[in-house]
Amino acid sequence: MSLSEALKEAYQHNLDLIQITEKVEPPVCRLGDYGKYLYSQKKKERKGKVKKRSETKRIRLGFNISSHDLETRVKTAQKFLEKGEKVKIEMVLRGREKWLSEFGKKKFTQFLEILKSKIPIKIEMELKREPGGLSMIIFKGL
Repeated sequence: MSLSEALKEAYQHNLDLIQITEKVEPPVCRLGDYGKYLYSQKKKERKGKVKKRSETKRIRLGFNISSHDLETRVKTAQKFLEKGEKVKIEMVLRGREKWLSEFGKKKFTQFLEILKSKIPIKIEMELKREPGGLSMIIFKGL
């Protein structure tokens, strides 16, 4: 059908003439609401995008964590690091624990030593004191 006939047909039905593809000769067109067509195209585009974002996984250590529990947390951190995720290690300090933060720092170093023996790591954010306790961010090294 010629362009003028197609435009006349679209006008009679109160629709728009939408060009689907121009790669073939003659171009492929259809009748429809152009706003709905744009909406469906944007929806397909959003659906087609793969959202790969690197989340920061969190591992919380307790102030009086036992060595076995520390090993369990190391295994969990190792799984996250092997997937390519960043890991934020946190220790919440409450009450008198805030004044004994050196003991907490020793737990962090013990955790890191065990983890370094299993997988190479790099430190993104050094151990820092926050209002609620201690934290640091690590990721997999080469």
